Amino acid sequence: MKYTLSEKGIVTPYGVTVYQVQAIRCFGSVKTGDLGGFIETEDNLSHEGNAWVGGEAVVFSNAKVFGDAVVSGNACAKGDAYIYNNARIEGNARVEGDARVFGNAQIGGFTKVFGNARVYGDARITDDVRVYSNARVFGNAWIGDIVQVYDDAWVEGNARVFGKARVFGNARIFENAKIYGDAWVEGDSWVGGKARVYGDARVTGDARVEGKERITSTV
Repeated sequence: MKYTLSEKGIVTPYGVTVYQVQAIRCFGSVKTGDLGGFIETEDNLSHEGNAWVGGEAVVFSNAKVFGDAVVSGNACAKGDAYIYNNARIEGNARVEGDARVFGNAQIGGFTKVFGNARVYGDARITDDVRVYSNARVFGNAWIGDIVQVYDDAWVEGNARVFGKARVFGNARIFENAKIYGDAWVEGDSWVGGKARVYGDARVTGDARVEGKERITSTV
């Protein structure tokens, strides 16, 4: 055992009562007696490893935090979400549904990861991003601003997606590609290399954009 549930309970906006955790031994950066965030039951936070729920974060329903993962700030994990390995969920981020966040992934801001989405590796997501359906974000990918990644789309490698961009369908963004502005990449399209897709560009169908191409219109 590494923590206990205190008597302090709050009711979430979903009508679920959650209880504040308190460490009963030292582990990771947590000291004996430290108060953390809130969970519904001990099934939500593992007693193994350095996993922790801190700040005002809330974890409930069937969501699980384990390994050395940390959920902090005002973040929320619910549904059947799993957060593990060294993943970090912070800020006002939400992870829910059957989503999985693992590896060294970091999610912050007002980001929402849901559905069957996966975020892993060294991926970083911030601001007000939405990653959902069966989307995958991994490698060293970085996503910010108000991007949406959904359907079966992948963003991987050292790719950067920001602005109001959308990546969906079976699209693949990889290597050092950058997608930004109001650009959309959809269908079975691939964007890789050092390509840049921006402005009001639309990359559709089974287009391949690679090398150092610059795309500012529909292809």
